[in-house]
Amino acid sequence: MNEHTAQFESERPKLISLCYRMLGQHSHAEDAVQDTWIKWAAADKSTIHNPSAWLRKVATNIAIDTLKSAAHEREVYFGPWLPEPILSDDNASSLAHFELAQECELALLWAMERLNAKERAAFILREAFDASYAEIASTLQTSEAACRQLVSRSQKKLQDSGPRFDATPAEIMDLTQKFFLAVATEEYDQALKLLAPNATAISDGGTKKRAARRPLHGCSEILQVLSAIWKKTNSEDGWSTRMAVVNRNPSILRYKDSELDSVITIAPSQDTQIGWIYILRNPEKLLFIRHQLEKQT
Repeated sequence: MNEHTAQFESERPKLISLCYRMLGQHSHAEDAVQDTWIKWAAADKSTIHNPSAWLRKVATNIAIDTLKSAAHEREVYFGPWLPEPILSDDNASSLAHFELAQECELALLWAMERLNAKERAAFILREAFDASYAEIASTLQTSEAACRQLVSRSQKKLQDSGPRFDATPAEIMDLTQKFFLAVATEEYDQALKLLAPNATAISDGGTKKRAARRPLHGCSEILQVLSAIWKKTNSEDGWSTRMAVVNRNPSILRYKDSELDSVITIAPSQDTQIGWIYILRNPEKLLFIRHQLEKQT
């Protein structure tokens, strides 16, 4: 491995984290980083005085272009779109480059969908990578003042999005276990107490798995649908569940005949009840986490 290759590989984990946060899908993040490598390999290194900043700039702009090209795809997506989950308690050394990406909660990734590409880039570079406004301005080819506005506007949009991003894993574990135990045992009064009045549940099945084609709003609608799902699966053989850490937070993994069927995670509302429930069933978005689970067996 030559010096320039080693230099790039030392930055790869941060580039993967950056692109995963930008795109919400690990395969797209890998592609963006590979494109960054191609540009790095062809670049005149004598003109690059800060390789880390240069690589972040290139990767960010590749991710921005990818987001723009994917906009139509997400607009016509079958049902709600959710970001792709990553198992956080994976110990396989070959997956170490996802260490930083795993710190990004699914609730935050989903909330960032309401940001435009430049807002998302400015927010991630500033908040996740502590980039200076000068670096962000250079990356986005705009002024530092404009970058400050981008970051401020992004923070406001995320604060208004609903979920709390400061909840601890212990808090999320407690809410998750209590709520889904209440649903499974048909203790609906207890389940209702744990749901915020304006709670929202979003399920993503793509075109391959059955899922609600629109977000579910309010306690009654959410509980009606979830209780029907649990009754159906409880009446069939082959279903099982376990807890795992996904994107930093405790989540439920549901299996059908030993094959991962869905990943369920929650986000508290501002009043510490369950404000958001995310159910990922699209098999294409479960490919990587299935691969991670296989590595553990």
